[in-house]
Amino acid sequence: MKIKAKSIIALLSISAILLASTVSGYEMPVYSSSAHTTTSPYNWYCKKTDDHSQPPLDSLLSFIEKDGLCAYYADKRHTDFDSEEKVIYLTFDAGYENGNVERILDILKAEEVPGAFFVLENIVKRNTDLIKRMNAEGHLVCNHTATHPDMSAKIGKETFMQELWALEDVCEEAGIELAPYYRPPEGRFSEENLRIAAENGYKTIFWSFAYVDWDNNAQASPSAATKKVVDGTHNGEVILLHPTSATNAEILDDLIREWKSMGFRFGTLDELTK
Repeated sequence: MKIKAKSIIALLSISAILLASTVSGYEMPVYSSSAHTTTSPYNWYCKKTDDHSQPPLDSLLSFIEKDGLCAYYADKRHTDFDSEEKVIYLTFDAGYENGNVERILDILKAEEVPGAFFVLENIVKRNTDLIKRMNAEGHLVCNHTATHPDMSAKIGKETFMQELWALEDVCEEAGIELAPYYRPPEGRFSEENLRIAAENGYKTIFWSFAYVDWDNNAQASPSAATKKVVDGTHNGEVILLHPTSATNAEILDDLIREWKSMGFRFGTLDELTK
């Protein structure tokens, strides 16, 4: 997929690529701000609910719903948990392979469930066949940037887009189809980021549920993780999981079967954003 002419950027070291996301992007509030500007940096988060209701959008982040920004975090057409029409969107952020990404793909194939994988340059280069498998099995391969930098920094349009274009280049060279969806690393963003991405053909995808699953040295137990995920399930949910998580690889098949028993079907980002 070509969105426009691209520039090539220098590669970061593998250690930097694999650096874990900060807790603030998933569990803690955004920065408090007395005066929002288009370049103000934010950490994406959603308030947790315990009644299976769709998390409300914090008033500080309401600007993401402005016309033309093309940003999504949940399916607003499906909000009633008691509705007969329930949908969930599985999304994964993948920067490297440790055996668990392949296990996740095996589960999705067995359960015939689609997912969206936001990938980095590292995994595309080192595990090209794995990413091609995602394409072949009907999953969306999406843009998580090339090297996972803080994209909320006050950088120019060209510098911002270089990260997305570099990932496009790597995918094109490998014969991988890249879908026009972008997820900011660590959920860090600004209004200007969203507008630049939209002007260059990308829709920004946040999430309405995530949990602390990315640290392979501090994995939640399968039972604790399952309870947290099921308790947080809501209609129109966009769930963010890290497929490198050993716990996620162990519980995903049970989670999918539980969601199916709750009456959920599994949507795609093409449906979410239409």
